Amino acid sequence: MRIARFVHSGGMSFGAVEGEQGAGNAGMTVAEIEGHPFGDLTFSGSRWALDDVRMLSPILPSKVVCVGRNYAAHAAELGNDVPEEPLIFLKPNTSVIGPGDQVLYPPQSQRVDYEGELAVVIGRICRDVTPERVPDVVYGYTVGNDVTARDLQRGDVQFTRAKGFDSFCPLGPWIETE
Repeated sequence: MRIARFVHSGGMSFGAVEGEQGAGNAGMTVAEIEGHPFGDLTFSGSRWALDDVRMLSPILPSKVVCVGRNYAAHAAELGNDVPEEPLIFLKPNTSVIGPGDQVLYPPQSQRVDYEGELAVVIGRICRDVTPERVPDVVYGYTVGNDVTARDLQRGDVQFTRAKGFDSFCPLGPWIETE
């Protein structure tokens, strides 16, 4: 199922995106979900054509946990080695925007880069999850854009400033739960 968060003529809702993507969004609709999509889904009966709504980030996370330098070719491109242990950094929830929203460039940066990412949406509070339990906590997957002020990243010891600006984490358009 494809879960979206969107704005329509009556406000903001979560919904399930229906129909197949082809040339554009023709024939695709969003079926409104009552309440929050984590848990049992109840549909309100309202539907909108996908072209008649504005997609938001599919979820507003409490935090965005990222793994850096895990792609060998990209690490080498930047003159870095792939670390033996994951290099973890956070993006604040204020960096999250929806697909198609404007990324705001910070005036102190002269080089802002994008990186397409697979974003894993965790659907429940968890800690120290064993590999066998991963399917129990993963709600689904979406597209992420890890926007980075690359010139600022080079000057800092850690990634927070260069990757944490408002609008530096576009997500969506929806969460794929399959």
